[in-house]
Amino acid sequence: MKIYTLHTKQKLPISVDEAWDFLSDPKNLKTITPEYMGFNIISGADRPMFPGQLIQYIVTPIAGIKTKWVTEITHVKEKEYFVDEQRFGPYALWHHKHFITPIEGGVEMEDIVDYKLPFGFLGELVQPFLVAPKLKEIFTHRRTKLLAIFGEYSSAEVKSGKLEEDILN
Repeated sequence: MKIYTLHTKQKLPISVDEAWDFLSDPKNLKTITPEYMGFNIISGADRPMFPGQLIQYIVTPIAGIKTKWVTEITHVKEKEYFVDEQRFGPYALWHHKHFITPIEGGVEMEDIVDYKLPFGFLGELVQPFLVAPKLKEIFTHRRTKLLAIFGEYSSAEVKSGKLEEDILN
């Protein structure tokens, strides 16, 4: 059983309140998800985020195949972090931690996704050339959309256009 980790960080020139209001609202997921994925919330996004909240989506990650995805918000510490875990969907395990940390002139957003693929050896076989690149593409899109919405944080590292990301085995 191999568990993979995707780790990204992004700095934004906004307040913790602005970051929290946007990132903790499930309805905004559609805004930062690539359009080709056909992301559509079916239920669960009708009230502010709380532990135990179930959110149901339809998503089309690959080759036009629609998939139902159900996540539960398992932990919430307002204006600091929240965790969503897949209850039903394309992964054998999906545990996504979202952190918001105040920094000088803005916030640093950090995502840590631990995931396991289904289908045993076959899942592991497609990880490096299908799953990992797709996740990188999704999080790069998210980064671009957040920059378009909130603007660029001014620092030497960000101006280089670098996406701080590691996929760990």
